[in-house]
Amino acid sequence: MERLIEFATQHYYLVGAWVLTLLILLATEKRKAGKSVTPAEATRLINKESGVVLDIRTRKEWDTGRITNAHHIPLADLDRRLSELDKFKDKPVIVVCNLGQAAGTAAKKLKAAGFQQVVRLSGGMTEWKGQNMPIIK
Repeated sequence: MERLIEFATQHYYLVGAWVLTLLILLATEKRKAGKSVTPAEATRLINKESGVVLDIRTRKEWDTGRITNAHHIPLADLDRRLSELDKFKDKPVIVVCNLGQAAGTAAKKLKAAGFQQVVRLSGGMTEWKGQNMPIIK
């Protein structure tokens, strides 16, 4: 630990450049992924604003449990099946994946297709199940 502090004080410009690079990387990744919501916020969107849940997980993951009334379109098929979601362009769309990482890619595609209110579920189904939210099998 002493050596780390010694290095940081002697090479403050390198440490500063590293911190700046890290901050830029984090900001870029957050912006690229789009806005995220917690399971509680997602529930509010579903109940109060007629939000639609889009589950982009594989069929195998889908069969382990899903959010009630979720629409299942695997990420690999999203480009081809995007027209199935056209009727939901004016509603909030909550994109759900397994861990909350792949949902950013799907959200970006939906926004490019003209969907106005696209969010991703933070932590994905793992977080949903971790908070003991209801699922159906």
